Amino acid sequence: MNQSVKLIAAGLGVGILSGFLGVGGGIFIIPLLVTYFAVAHHEAVGISLAVVIPTALVSGVVYGLHGNIELGVSLNLVVASMIGSWYGARLARKIPEDRLEILFGGMLVVVGLRMVIA
Repeated sequence: MNQSVKLIAAGLGVGILSGFLGVGGGIFIIPLLVTYFAVAHHEAVGISLAVVIPTALVSGVVYGLHGNIELGVSLNLVVASMIGSWYGARLARKIPEDRLEILFGGMLVVVGLRMVIA
């Protein structure tokens, strides 16, 4: 199967899961890119961030049209997240790829367990 077709299929699946579950596509995109498409972890993070913007906008519009967005909460989170992402991206560049993958995997386990328990 052509690499572009595989990427389009992966993007479609990630988009559906992101819109349905309300989680950032990075939870799905990064592991997919690293394991299935053999993309370096730092590059996968960059790709994920580029993809999440339009994905979040489309999902946000749909949820907003249904009245499911609290603007005050959203604006506070947007501002704080933008500041935090600046520092996080700078920090990630300093962490070796193998450690970044361990941190990411650990975060997925913790978040997954928290969701199952809650």
